[in-house]
Amino acid sequence: MKRSDRKEIGLAIVGCGTIGRIRAEFARAYPGVGWIGLCDLKSDLGDALKKDVDADFFTTDYRELLSRPEVTATIIATDENFHFDPTMLAIEQGHDLFIEKPLATDARQSAQILAGIEAAGIDAVVGYTQRFRRRFLAVKERLLTGQIGDVHSVVTRAFMNRMVPIATTRRTQDRATLTPMVVSGTHSLDMSMWLMEGKTPVSVFAQSTDRVLGEIGTKDSTFGVFTMSDGTIWSMNISWALPVVWPGAVYGIEIGIVGDKGVIDIEDTHRDLVLASDVAQGAGYAPEGFEPAAPRHVDFLTSYPPGDLHDNQLWGPMREETNAWYQRIYTGQSTPHATAADGHRNLLMTMAMDLSAKRGTPVDLPVDPDELMRELT
Repeated sequence: MKRSDRKEIGLAIVGCGTIGRIRAEFARAYPGVGWIGLCDLKSDLGDALKKDVDADFFTTDYRELLSRPEVTATIIATDENFHFDPTMLAIEQGHDLFIEKPLATDARQSAQILAGIEAAGIDAVVGYTQRFRRRFLAVKERLLTGQIGDVHSVVTRAFMNRMVPIATTRRTQDRATLTPMVVSGTHSLDMSMWLMEGKTPVSVFAQSTDRVLGEIGTKDSTFGVFTMSDGTIWSMNISWALPVVWPGAVYGIEIGIVGDKGVIDIEDTHRDLVLASDVAQGAGYAPEGFEPAAPRHVDFLTSYPPGDLHDNQLWGPMREETNAWYQRIYTGQSTPHATAADGHRNLLMTMAMDLSAKRGTPVDLPVDPDELMRELT
């Protein structure tokens, strides 16, 4: 894109919670963003963010915001269950799109969103922040250049304390699809599929347990094995039921990738940077108003996926991801963002794991969205 072809970004942010706030702060600092509009059902959140980032407009009605002529790009940062309506309106308006994962929690709505994006020829990306971390970019480059040959076996394990499921399920009674795979395992699934780019999953067999979190309407853990069209096997496992006192703020991942010429072994558990203190460290990812029964006095630093605060600024992968998106739509720069097609595929794969666990049998892939929703809800 020629410098003369660049047009100022008119940015709409739907959802002024933690992630919407982070991306709005980066937008205010990015020189290519000329106008910022905000929307949230909670006017206190929106008014505070409007003041803090000197936004140009705030409303509690996303239709009012997305219909404004200044808007050329939209960030969808609402709760997971409420992506569909604002996303479809942004597509209708022809906006560039950044959609927090997942596209939707209903597989049929996700398919509609993807179809709308493709029909309109819109550039849309999905928020998979882990792709912007240096270690994973280094691994991706080694795989692209054939350093371990053809990959034939992969193992992925994700551990989380139970703050995320507590926070997620507290916000809605519609919990049928708010499972460990759909809400959180999708991040490690996306990373693994990105590193295995070009391989097509054809079946999955999974099992789940709900001994701890069943009382709040979700599962504790889901473990599964995918088979790819070329015979590659991949074990994808997550538990988000670890105790509140678990030192990881959110995510700890391990990925082993075996090829016919070598291996890459990734330990991303954050145990290399440990803080232990008489001072309580809070609850990591803590739901509003939640007070844990026991204090955390040990913390795995850098385990909060968006990054870490210094001098009242967030530094880390979400900064890289957000600024890279602004560059993508302002300058045409190529970026490693997940596409809408990636996001839809990820949702279907996570739901297929839940379906397999429910049936107790392997599931062929891809699964029809109607079949998923009929059996899972």
